[in-house]
Amino acid sequence: MKAKFILLMASLVILGAACRDSKPLESTSEGLTHIRLPMSYIPSVQHAPFYTAVEKGFFADEGIELEFDYSYETEGVALVGANEIQFSIVSGEQVPIARAEGLPIVYVMAWYEKYPIAVVAKSDQNIKKPEDLTGKRVALAGLFGADYVGLRALMGVADLQESNLTLDSIGFNKVEVLVADSSDAAVVYITNEPVQLKAMGYDLDVILVSDYLELVSNGIITNETTLENDPELVRRMVNATLKGIQYTVEHPEEAFQICFKYVEGLEDADQEVQFNVLKASMELYQTDPYGYSHPEAWENMQDVLLKMGLLKNEINLEDAYTNEFSQ
Repeated sequence: MKAKFILLMASLVILGAACRDSKPLESTSEGLTHIRLPMSYIPSVQHAPFYTAVEKGFFADEGIELEFDYSYETEGVALVGANEIQFSIVSGEQVPIARAEGLPIVYVMAWYEKYPIAVVAKSDQNIKKPEDLTGKRVALAGLFGADYVGLRALMGVADLQESNLTLDSIGFNKVEVLVADSSDAAVVYITNEPVQLKAMGYDLDVILVSDYLELVSNGIITNETTLENDPELVRRMVNATLKGIQYTVEHPEEAFQICFKYVEGLEDADQEVQFNVLKASMELYQTDPYGYSHPEAWENMQDVLLKMGLLKNEINLEDAYTNEFSQ
């Protein structure tokens, strides 16, 4: 399991080394700065704040033309670390791991306050707290990423080892796995699978990581070069994003309607389910103040990664994030 993380991060360092000569920022005919933003996920109503910020002109007001790029977050980490692009959306665990491998990325804005990972099970399984996972078969995407980190954080709370349960790496078919009772429980994004399963009529027990431990969650990264040479660009990027988040919080119905322009197939999906996905996402946002990154969450995240063996040594957390640009 450690090997997967180590090989992945090694590949990021190699890619970073290959991209050291960064491309100059492009300007549009309107004089806007063109920014390509890896979103780390497919087009979804979960990205409503960004779609809203574009449609309401918040990015244009800050002199930015935003291009949505639905690459894997690991690609975004590598490209930002190499200064090939300036920003990416990532989950919080990516930052300490990447910095430990020499990638100079910096987390500059918290989008989510609460870590979005949970363990979900049908109520008849009687899995209500981390200790109840003992002896259970638990499905997750794989031994990588936020799924795995969130599960290991819950296991740490209950003092469980991987030998105490069975882990099934099944990709992203978690709804189908739970419906078929192929696993006793699954590690999920709280904004996604639980919403779908409840809409299908299943009674669920949900164990939220955020109920037990505060961890760094989804946010925006840049790199040390951009922070040093163009902090105003960082400020403009964060300002526009925070305006999009706040507008979404205050006008969720309008934000949902904006998503139809960006999410292919949304008009054919269950509208109630998709709006509930957006509402579940909004419950995770960092809003008090907007964009603020909690120091305790960074300390907890580093501790979890060290216990997992994904960090060999502590990093300087003060270099990993900044609250200079949050409200």
